[in-house]
Amino acid sequence: MEPNTVENGEFQIKAGRAEDCQRVFDLIMELAIYEKLESLVVGNADMLRQWAFGENKVIYINCGWLNGEIIGYSLHFLNFSTFLCRPGIYLEDIYVQPAYRGRKYGKALLLNLCKIAKEKGYGRVEWQVLDWNAPSIKFYESLGAKPQKEWIQYRLIQEQFDKLAKDFDENKY
Repeated sequence: MEPNTVENGEFQIKAGRAEDCQRVFDLIMELAIYEKLESLVVGNADMLRQWAFGENKVIYINCGWLNGEIIGYSLHFLNFSTFLCRPGIYLEDIYVQPAYRGRKYGKALLLNLCKIAKEKGYGRVEWQVLDWNAPSIKFYESLGAKPQKEWIQYRLIQEQFDKLAKDFDENKY
């Protein structure tokens, strides 16, 4: 068995490769459609490949394989807790195609990340879920995950942070 490979019967989890990026991006589009957010997708497989395998790698992809086909994936990056003084995993996406749900493949993808976090001494595995996605919420809570209601997430989009970066460059702070 190659490194970073997990087998569960015929289902395997393997570290993503550059040549997997088109298939993973196709699954990202499926996820975006499911989440009713497809209009927000502006990236493509080449951009995914750049951030996962390029000089400035910042994301990690694990692919769920069944019968020679990628049927799901997880995509994560590292964050850091200053209180724990340890890195953690931030799960950006976890997705299994609808035809393959209910077979514990999604659970295997998530547990694989937990194993990585444990082996590397990380302090947390965390993610977000849309508030209307009851099946996912139920799944996460069945694993013992707890919502973090005391935190409010904020976001700056590119137009906003571009303006703020310009303000910084012009000493407008």
